[in-house]
Amino acid sequence: MTTTAIEKTGGRSEQRHTPGTAPRKRRPGRLRALGLPYLLLLPALLLELLVHLVPMVIGIVMSFRELTQFFIRDWTSAPWAGLDNYAVSVDFDAPVGEALLASFFTTCLFTLCSVGLCWLLGTAAAIFMQETFRGRGFLRALFLVPYALPVYAAVITWAFMFQRDNGLVNHVLHDQLGIGDSPAFWLIGDNAFVTLLVVSVWKGWPFAFLIMMAGLQNIPKEIYEAAALDGAGVWQQIRRITLPSLRPVNQVLILVLFLWTFNDFNTPFVLFGKAAPESADLISLHIYQSSFQTWNFGTGSAMSVLLLLFLLVVTGGYLLLTTRGRKASDV
Repeated sequence: MTTTAIEKTGGRSEQRHTPGTAPRKRRPGRLRALGLPYLLLLPALLLELLVHLVPMVIGIVMSFRELTQFFIRDWTSAPWAGLDNYAVSVDFDAPVGEALLASFFTTCLFTLCSVGLCWLLGTAAAIFMQETFRGRGFLRALFLVPYALPVYAAVITWAFMFQRDNGLVNHVLHDQLGIGDSPAFWLIGDNAFVTLLVVSVWKGWPFAFLIMMAGLQNIPKEIYEAAALDGAGVWQQIRRITLPSLRPVNQVLILVLFLWTFNDFNTPFVLFGKAAPESADLISLHIYQSSFQTWNFGTGSAMSVLLLLFLLVVTGGYLLLTTRGRKASDV
């Protein structure tokens, strides 16, 4: 029994489906169905390969060579070093490894303080901005200015403000408020860590504010109204409703802030120059100094690969723990 019947009417043929049978759908072309999405993604993939993956592979290869200033013209002719560059980097009894370890601990402390303060300020500002009041739109736009400004322009401005003799910070603290016997040095010594932390938090907390404010939009207001009728105060609502509801957003936000802060190079480089004080010697700037000031690109590349491995391990462990915690809470 055939499923279709051909009828010729007026010199043309029509194909009709017999009752009880599904009409045959015309399949799109193979390129349109399968190849077109990948074809549209191809330019982005090529740029990603060119900008990120290719330099990363070259850096890994360089870490296995004795690449110094004598082989800059043709780095592929540098002698093969094997794991010697890695051995030098992790030899914490030697000066190179000891300096790298100190920079690593400084970066960990800086990242912990910066991410914690960014999250705290961003969360507090986002919760505060949920209430309707006059001027809320202006404050939202004002809070996002540090995130919208170019990094170099913002950090250079902070560097001028932290100058000892004619900076705005010492003018306010020492000249106006009378704090301290003499103007403080903010860009050298132990105060450099505080300076770097202030600039990093000022630059990074608007991103946390933006993400948390977007996450708060998905929490129904009826839940807060029901909690208020049950006698729950503001702090109880934040602890019992807001923070648990924002857990998935917080998991992504903290990871992104951690990666950005731990890898931050622009802020200390623009703020302190090529040589940062010991108290603010972040590992990204330390690797730059080990590579471009001592002209030992092999050791610097090995340090970069070790940093990459550390971030991959931390990211994988964090995602594993958060995924397990989410599944346990769902059960």
